[in-house]
Amino acid sequence: MVESLAIGVDIGGSHITAAQVDLATQRILLPSLKRAAVNTRGDADEIISAWCSVLVENCKGLCPQTVKIGIAMPGPFDYQQGVSYMREQNKFDSLYGLSVRTLLAEKLGLVPENISFLNDAACFLKGEVFGGAAKGCSRVLGLTLGTGFGSAIFDNGLVEDANLWCDPYKDGIAEDLFSTRWFVKRYTELTGRNAKDVKGILDSGCDDKFVKQVFREFGENLGEYLVGLSNRFDFDTVVIGGNIAKSFPLFAEPLQNFVRETNQAIAFKQSVLNENAALVGAASIWQDVQTGPRVLHSQELR
Repeated sequence: MVESLAIGVDIGGSHITAAQVDLATQRILLPSLKRAAVNTRGDADEIISAWCSVLVENCKGLCPQTVKIGIAMPGPFDYQQGVSYMREQNKFDSLYGLSVRTLLAEKLGLVPENISFLNDAACFLKGEVFGGAAKGCSRVLGLTLGTGFGSAIFDNGLVEDANLWCDPYKDGIAEDLFSTRWFVKRYTELTGRNAKDVKGILDSGCDDKFVKQVFREFGENLGEYLVGLSNRFDFDTVVIGGNIAKSFPLFAEPLQNFVRETNQAIAFKQSVLNENAALVGAASIWQDVQTGPRVLHSQELR
């Protein structure tokens, strides 16, 4: 069992989550699942120490010379070298230009080469392909819909950050329409009320017709965008994750109807691993090393 284990890590804007993953069964060992808050505006030592406090728990019982760690990390980040280039995002400024791989390896007493990194959106998709909603699919677009708009492409063993958040669309960029801020803005336009997020809209008790209109428009906009995107990327399946995906049944019908009317053959799937998808995907980097499928480390620093 130990030989088939890898540690999957999800680095968020305010937290770290980590767990041991059995690569043979594509399952998280739930007793190992740990999550902790992180002051991402702290200095480098504070951030690294907070991450290591969780990783130490996951490394217990594993040989320090052979333990494998895969980390889902937001960008900008040099995933091959393990160097952070995040700044002016209200998080991780103190890590700018530093080798996160080296800092973690030194503090944990691990072999640096046994710590790998991949874009967080790509890890989400890898997880869903490896052991989730897209298992067995070969050409998949993964979308994470929340405070931001994450995207990745999986094509016959290759996974890559699609970097669509800044894609020009309508009067702005894709993230303007496919994130929480669009829901909040449109809801206010229709009702004159304020809401913090999508959950707040659903809990507001507002006239049901306005809530339905917001989700209908979102589904139609997303359908129109994906039809156009299919001319640039080769995919036949879309997996949707992130906090907004919890409301997928509310916008699934207008999304699917729009795509169907254009005669596009695209299957839509809701994430089944949810917040654990990135953990499974990050750990599965080491399955790739063992069996051969490649991971494309996008060097676009956004």
